[in-house]
Amino acid sequence: MPQKDPCQKQACEIQKCLQANNYMESKCQAVIEELRKCCARYPKGRSLVCSGFEKEEEEKQTLKLTPQ
Repeated sequence: MPQKDPCQKQACEIQKCLQANNYMESKCQAVIEELRKCCARYPKGRSLVCSGFEKEEEEKQTLKLTPQ
């Protein structure tokens, strides 16, 4: 049986917040930050719900390394 995603609870909280706030991301920054904190506690690839944040970080690193 696969392990439960360690950050699933935070991901569900984001969905609830977005639905309650007519999908206005700005109203859900606190719960989004909680998910980011959860994702930072686990190694890359451990949490499927964190994959979007991991990809975002990779893109930031790529942009930093690319000469302008």
